[in-house]
Amino acid sequence: MSGDEQSPADICRGYLEAFSTGRPEAVSAFVTDDFINEHTAALGGGCVGIEEYRRRLPGFLASMPGLHYDIEEVVAEGKRVFAAYTLRTTVNERPIAVRGVMHFLVRDGHIAHRTDYWDSLVFQRQAGMA
Repeated sequence: MSGDEQSPADICRGYLEAFSTGRPEAVSAFVTDDFINEHTAALGGGCVGIEEYRRRLPGFLASMPGLHYDIEEVVAEGKRVFAAYTLRTTVNERPIAVRGVMHFLVRDGHIAHRTDYWDSLVFQRQAGMA
């Protein structure tokens, strides 16, 4: 099924599931050329544009071995989608489980804007960094 045939909620689910592949190209395939990646947490680092996003993805994925998002709930209204999740990974040989919510704007079958809300202090504590 192509992105044009999928609902915005399905596109966002697919995007979150793509992180578990560990493949940057699988993740970036879901975003627009002018993608805006926004983080509200102090540890998050946003960017604009697919090229910058692609440049950053390999390092991010390498820093989060076994990364996957357990999707708790998805709520969609038109092209706006909210997905509650638990991020799971291993950092500093410690298991990490951080809950958060992503707000997406989907345009033409791809994600144009993502705002990620999560608590970086919870992450730091679990990773033994705080």
